[in-house]
Amino acid sequence: MQLTHEEIQFERKTFPITLVCDHIYFQQNIGSIFRISEAFGVENIIFLGKDIPLNPRKINKTSRSTHLHVPHIVIEDTNDLINHLHQNNFEIIALEIASNSKPLKEVKIPQNQKIALLIGSEIDGISTELLKISNQIVHINMFGKNSSMNVVQAASIALYELTSS
Repeated sequence: MQLTHEEIQFERKTFPITLVCDHIYFQQNIGSIFRISEAFGVENIIFLGKDIPLNPRKINKTSRSTHLHVPHIVIEDTNDLINHLHQNNFEIIALEIASNSKPLKEVKIPQNQKIALLIGSEIDGISTELLKISNQIVHINMFGKNSSMNVVQAASIALYELTSS
């Protein structure tokens, strides 16, 4: 028998993970990013870019009101983001298929260090500037002909891996 939301007794937990969204603009993805971040206990979200469409009315359908519960900020400039990540001593993990990326299962999570998980825009992925400052670049092994997946699907898989290890 399927349980109702009230009957589910998962442990509530927050992980020292900041999800960094590099120029993600599609409102359905933004809403889903809030929802998946809340589900996996993400500490906060940083949206990088100008004019990020955080209109609650537009994102509420996919966020299911989780945008009210997950702390988030917008940083407009890439250099400001880089300074923020370095000043706060994040282990920067980029989720991107690159010449030097390794499978997600091989990610090394340092003890007692905050993680910044970088996910890229729907069109261009993660910028070169952010890939250059990443401590680790990881990809999700895929076995079909397609070499990419929706940013929210990829973030979901990565957050599952990071929070279950």
